[in-house]
Amino acid sequence: MNDQPLILHVDNVYKAYPDQGRMRMILNDVDLKVRQGEFVTLLGPSGCGKSTLLRLILGSELPTKGHIEIAGKPVTGPDRDRGIVYQKYSLFPHMTVLENVVFGLEAEEFGLVSRYVRRAKLAQHRRHNKEKAQEMLDRMSLGSDLNKYPHQLSGGMRQRVAIAQAMIMEPKILLMDEPFGALDDNTRTDMQLFILEQWERTKMTVFFVTHDLVEALFLGSRLIVLSQFYKTAKEDNEGSKIVTDRAIPGGHPKPTSFKNSAELAAMLEDVRRRGLDPDFAQHIHEFDLSHADAYQTVSAAEWGSDQDHDSQKDQRTT
Repeated sequence: MNDQPLILHVDNVYKAYPDQGRMRMILNDVDLKVRQGEFVTLLGPSGCGKSTLLRLILGSELPTKGHIEIAGKPVTGPDRDRGIVYQKYSLFPHMTVLENVVFGLEAEEFGLVSRYVRRAKLAQHRRHNKEKAQEMLDRMSLGSDLNKYPHQLSGGMRQRVAIAQAMIMEPKILLMDEPFGALDDNTRTDMQLFILEQWERTKMTVFFVTHDLVEALFLGSRLIVLSQFYKTAKEDNEGSKIVTDRAIPGGHPKPTSFKNSAELAAMLEDVRRRGLDPDFAQHIHEFDLSHADAYQTVSAAEWGSDQDHDSQKDQRTT
């Protein structure tokens, strides 16, 4: 049993949006516990609500029902406890690499204290922040690019700067929304190895959203599959649930040879069938919630009777 402290707790969360005069359910009873130091990868079919869940964890949106906590504190809006890296680079084009990375620290510190401290103290804070940013960029092999602007960098380098921008704030959890999706294959592999190096060095908690199955299984220590393809005793079930929550075998981090292994091939087939195939649509009883921290808050009515379950299973296998 993992004895690390709980960093993220998503409990009985629902999210619905107005749609042509009614509320359309996107997330349906999502429950999740993530502990310090885990590298969690989240995938699911198009439209399942992956980015919606990420926004709820970030705090840029609030659940329709349920609650989310970071390190035991309710999420009421974005703050420095959650860093975020998007697919499109969140860099200021008119700032240098160093200025981009140090920006968050300065905005936070000087927005709070600048009017109360002397100019000499402010200068000391700025020197400390720049030294901290330079040290991080050196570790990320960007030390020689401090004074370059984003347009002078390759796609992979810009994404490394964006990761440094998020990590320098020392968040309790780093959220990543398809961060390598716009990169070519070779650069994407380099960035996958890069983020694993950063995880191994810092033991940070990572919540990584992707649509790429191989990437999810290669990067993660734990796999979450969110899907709208499932069956219950209800006729009107809607919204996505976590249909898979399992540890990923093979150790962590994994060697690149894992991408060509028979073990990965078997896992790919199972994940596609369980979470991504609308024709399979497993019953809620059949979800793979084998991770030690996996759980689900559902009502007895929603689970349905064993007779309902057996009947639906027989229909699917004939």
